Amino acid sequence: MNTTTLLEVKDLCVAYGKVEALHHANLKVAPGQIVTVIGPNGAGKTTMLCAIMGLLPKTSGEVSFLGKPEDDGSVEHMVGLGMNLVPEKRELFGEMSVEDNLLLGAFVNYRRGARDHGETMGRVFDIFPRLKERRAQQAGTLSGGERQMLAVGRALMAKPKLLLLDEPSLGLAPLVVKEIFRIIAELKRTGVGILLVEQNARAALQIADYGYVLETGEMALEGPSTQLIDDPKVVESYLGLGGRH
Repeated sequence: MNTTTLLEVKDLCVAYGKVEALHHANLKVAPGQIVTVIGPNGAGKTTMLCAIMGLLPKTSGEVSFLGKPEDDGSVEHMVGLGMNLVPEKRELFGEMSVEDNLLLGAFVNYRRGARDHGETMGRVFDIFPRLKERRAQQAGTLSGGERQMLAVGRALMAKPKLLLLDEPSLGLAPLVVKEIFRIIAELKRTGVGILLVEQNARAALQIADYGYVLETGEMALEGPSTQLIDDPKVVESYLGLGGRH
């Protein structure tokens, strides 16, 4: 694994009004590394991703990307640098075709003069053959699993160095979840770093290199995923009956 740091978050705090949703969070992601953040609903996982991406203002702390602090990075700026977020709600354009949704993912690079979107789309279709079969189909007619594949594929069209995934298994059938996690594990081989926020702790820790446990806005535990998956606290809280699938 490349030990160069791709993303470093130091003492990140985010508040909604007077309520602090994230309290002094620290984490690192290296190229080709899958880092997962697990924790209960409402722990601040999505808040953290949105603050890293520039979708939410941070109260204090620092987000460094590619070794450089990005204190005032807009979403477009972060995408241009090579960071991309796949949101929990997927946010696809239902009346547009699969292919047109993918092309939108390449827009920032296209506007900067890049014209390799056809080649990039070919690589996305290699990863997601089902999207190739449905390239002319309206995104709104896809199954839940296919919509998740399209959301990830659209993010990959921007050729990210770091992919932020927010609850990719949410609302999907167990077999589809297995397929989505298999694809996430494969993406690691392309060298892209992945920061995975997930309630399905077992599935996330099985593919991750390193993990963090976020509870009520604070990092409660961290370590190599092989250690966390055997940690009594993690087993009791996250890998019991709720983590079976």
